[in-house]
Amino acid sequence: MTNLAGPESAPMSEPGLALAAEFPPADRARWQELVAGVLRKSGRLPEDFDGAPESKLVTRTYDGIEIQPLYTGGGEPAELGFPGLPPFVRGARPEGVIGTGWDVRTRQTRSAAKAANTAILADLAGGASSVWLALGDAALPISELAEALDEVYVELAPVVLDAGADYEAAAQALLGLFAEREIPASEAVGTLGADPIGTTARTGETLPPGPAAALAARVAAKYPKLRTIVADGLPFHEAGGSDSQELGTVIAAGVAYLRALTEAGLDVPAAAGQIEFRLSATADQFLTIAKFRAARRLWDRVLEVSGAPAAARGMHQHAVTSPAMLTQRDPWVNMLRTTVACFAAGAGGADAVTVLPFDAAIGLPDAFSARIARNTNAVLLEESKLGSVIDPAGGSWYVEQLTDELAEAAWREFTAIEAAGGIEAELASGALAARLAETWAKRAKRLATRRDPLTGVSEFPNLAEKPVDREPSPSTVAGGLPRHRYAEEFEKLRDASDAYLAEHGERPKIFLATLGPVAAHTARAGFAANLFQAGGIEAVNPGATDDLPAAFRDSGARAACLCGTDAAYEEQAATVAASLGAETVFLAGKGNYEGVDGTVYAGCDALEVLTGLHAQLGVSA
Repeated sequence: MTNLAGPESAPMSEPGLALAAEFPPADRARWQELVAGVLRKSGRLPEDFDGAPESKLVTRTYDGIEIQPLYTGGGEPAELGFPGLPPFVRGARPEGVIGTGWDVRTRQTRSAAKAANTAILADLAGGASSVWLALGDAALPISELAEALDEVYVELAPVVLDAGADYEAAAQALLGLFAEREIPASEAVGTLGADPIGTTARTGETLPPGPAAALAARVAAKYPKLRTIVADGLPFHEAGGSDSQELGTVIAAGVAYLRALTEAGLDVPAAAGQIEFRLSATADQFLTIAKFRAARRLWDRVLEVSGAPAAARGMHQHAVTSPAMLTQRDPWVNMLRTTVACFAAGAGGADAVTVLPFDAAIGLPDAFSARIARNTNAVLLEESKLGSVIDPAGGSWYVEQLTDELAEAAWREFTAIEAAGGIEAELASGALAARLAETWAKRAKRLATRRDPLTGVSEFPNLAEKPVDREPSPSTVAGGLPRHRYAEEFEKLRDASDAYLAEHGERPKIFLATLGPVAAHTARAGFAANLFQAGGIEAVNPGATDDLPAAFRDSGARAACLCGTDAAYEEQAATVAASLGAETVFLAGKGNYEGVDGTVYAGCDALEVLTGLHAQLGVSA
């Protein structure tokens, strides 16, 4: 074989040969020098800064966990154990999901039995393995359950019920269907979905867990493969809660159910086997991986002190891609968000994963969006082979430390809830709602300033996008904790812009007063256009021109934004601002100049700027 490296090069098999031999050794000090150099060039590191330069790259989660730019093996994480063994961080089953994949669970919310049945059969034929079925007043009537499940082999494709306060009637309907089809009790599978605590959080109407526990005791005695109880973290996630708050509350709900189930006559292992945990999966890949790993560690500890043997302490997890992160505007980006979330949930060891369709925030999914949601699971399982590796994130210094820190933060939240009397008392007093609201306020501020950017909404909006029309979803219950979507405030501004367009034949506008040649103003003009269009305000860019007042008059705009270099602002800002005759003049950048009413810059409160400009321009929804 020809030696491509030349005649003097040593063969690859020579002892001691390293591909990095010609490079200097990599060490932390050298890395810090390189970091400092980049930060100084960007202006983020003062010349006289004497601290660790990487400290400028540290970010913090809503739980106060510091995310470092580099992780090494210096720290010692908590004991990890092995897959299928306590503390179950690495998975609840020793084999993971090798050979089976995780349970691909689809969400069904249609209220007409025939339409629901058509969608369910399409999902199952397209690769889904179980169905999460909404029942009750705002969804499918319980009396039509059998019709909706016509031709569905419920002994092979588990059905997970979601009937809110009507959980007992829904459970009886499903058990009756098993009997009608002569399915042996030993072969009946599924989850009856009783979640009085989650329903209390959703509706504000107190439902005690006792009746649900009594139902579970009856079911456990006859149907060994059925679960009755769900401990749902979505109400707390959608109310704005952080990852540790979601984990802490769902573990607290699990403990409340554990108490009720044992009071109903079940022993601890049997009681634990009746509970399924539902958690959100977000587009924050590593936090989501850590969340599912940490949740198993927390539940293992609860069951350990409750006296359960190791074999009974695994947590059964249902992951749902976050409804809060979905957008109505540019909904196609939701495919990217849900793909990352599905990947993270699978890598984190979730037993079942529901990928919400990309149009779920708009209305009922159509056949295309439902197929894409199913295929997201299929691609990750069948093509990427994600399910073929047990705990794929295990051994990563970053993931292990993040899992450890998140578990500690969630345990503090859980113990605080227990000290206050438990999850039911915290919901009744409003203390939990207040903490969730406090976290939401922090998140809302970061969303408003675009520190948490929303692609297609607060960043890179497309005012010319075609609307996606869908049949409206059934109305959601209200009265309890609020349900937030991260994009909601920006989307209200876009809705107002659409209404203005319908009434006036054009959108509200802002004129970009570009100073100097294209090379001098293009960066800030692009930034300003991006920001104003996030509020549905069309940015008119005249390019390089010598007559800005005339271009402003021709634009039909009433507001303007100066865009140029700092040097150009010093020389021209006041003069140009006065010459335009605009009702309101902004400046892209920072600084105080005569005639300039406000500034827009990276980190400014974009939502406040846009809301104020809407008011000035007479834009209302």
